[in-house]
Amino acid sequence: MIDSLSLRRTFPADAWVTRWIAPDGWDHRRFHWAAARPVGRLLFQTGRADVIEKYLEVFAHLVAGGWSITAFDWRGQGGSGRLLADRHVGHVGEFSVLVEDLRAFWTEWRAEGDGAGRHVLLGHSMGGHLALRAAVEGAVAPDALILVAPMLGLRLPTGPLLGTGIIGLMNALGRGERAIWRAGEEPGLHTRQRNLTHDVERFEDEAYWYGRSPDLALGPPSWGWLRSASRSMRALLRDPRLDRLSIPILMLIAEADRLVDPGCSLRVAARIGAQVERFGPEAAHELLREVDPVRLRALAAIDSFLSGIAA
Repeated sequence: MIDSLSLRRTFPADAWVTRWIAPDGWDHRRFHWAAARPVGRLLFQTGRADVIEKYLEVFAHLVAGGWSITAFDWRGQGGSGRLLADRHVGHVGEFSVLVEDLRAFWTEWRAEGDGAGRHVLLGHSMGGHLALRAAVEGAVAPDALILVAPMLGLRLPTGPLLGTGIIGLMNALGRGERAIWRAGEEPGLHTRQRNLTHDVERFEDEAYWYGRSPDLALGPPSWGWLRSASRSMRALLRDPRLDRLSIPILMLIAEADRLVDPGCSLRVAARIGAQVERFGPEAAHELLREVDPVRLRALAAIDSFLSGIAA
């Protein structure tokens, strides 16, 4: 029996990392871990500033359940090509570029798996937003969709109205490529940990991997990223195709989430007829990296959903 720490901080020997080049030539880091006796394939897409390594423990659970796992680091973060000279700032011009990356990757990945069972798309946070948007726009056609703490609305400290105004002003002043906070102003580690997970050891996994590969680390988003994210979320919520989505969908929602708006996610879930697993004050944003009672319940919900898909 491999202990949890080893799963989280040891790269699996039978997984592999390669490069994937988008149609416009942009370089991405790709991960793949095949199940011994696969029942299906799952494309797992992470959130803003995340990296593949943070989810190795989750991947191990899914692979053991018969799901071959693929993932890629989003353009501008992790081991994929960065968008600014300052590698520490997370930036994107328009989220449509990320949707197009997902469209192209999905098309190639789906073609590789003909006859390999069901094909499922799972997205966490920003990845959840992009997965849902891509499905609504027809960029991807998964057999099922799993959204974990999806970024469908942001928790802005100033509130949505004032926050939107500040974001617009900073971009109008030409600061779109600047970080929303400077070095020394970022939230303390305790605050960041509290926002992400109650599990201190799992939170520290991130620092472990960044210590081994400093180039993977990403800092604050840019003002341009915030503007693009806000525009993309508004457009998705107004898209009439959202209400016509007809694939099986599971949404895991942390009602005490400090980063994304759980109320918005619950409203979207009602619109699309999603199956919902709700978590209370015991859970922060990273449900799949939480303390075991939360994490195992989240995985159990995913397992049950996938069992129904694979049947």
